[in-house]
Amino acid sequence: MIAAAVFVILPLCLAIAAFSDLFTMTIPNRVSLILVASFLPLAPLSGLSLEAIGMHLVAAAIVFGACFALFAFNVMGGGDAKLLSATALWFGLNQSLAFLMTDVAAVGGLVTLLILLVRTQTNTILAIGLPVPNSLLLAKKIPYGIAIAIGGFMAFPSSPLFLAALESLK
Repeated sequence: MIAAAVFVILPLCLAIAAFSDLFTMTIPNRVSLILVASFLPLAPLSGLSLEAIGMHLVAAAIVFGACFALFAFNVMGGGDAKLLSATALWFGLNQSLAFLMTDVAAVGGLVTLLILLVRTQTNTILAIGLPVPNSLLLAKKIPYGIAIAIGGFMAFPSSPLFLAALESLK
């Protein structure tokens, strides 16, 4: 039961965040809150040590600090900062966090280029009638929650919580 929750909660929250960001250019606060609130009981129940849980909290704090600075300089949206920080909580301060950040940065660059390319073709897309959300075509910002979600999906199998939950099934 605990392993199933670990395997479902993060991917589901990331998917909700990505779709919400795509269609509304916002990430609901409840997604980040669910990630934080569910990590706290799931981590010890999955077998993570108290020290490991502490390192997960440190990772989230570091990512939050960096994201807060980016938000303060208007480089990153608040929803993106909260989602990335809550996701970092699930990854901890180890190699999987590096994978997450690398994946998010790489996918974010590709998503940004793709969206900018789509926006240069707005008139053609509208004339053809392709089903592209208006928020994607008309907004001035990039829905970076999509990149955070894809990066999270890519890095999740190497995360300590995923591996601990997998180990508990044996």
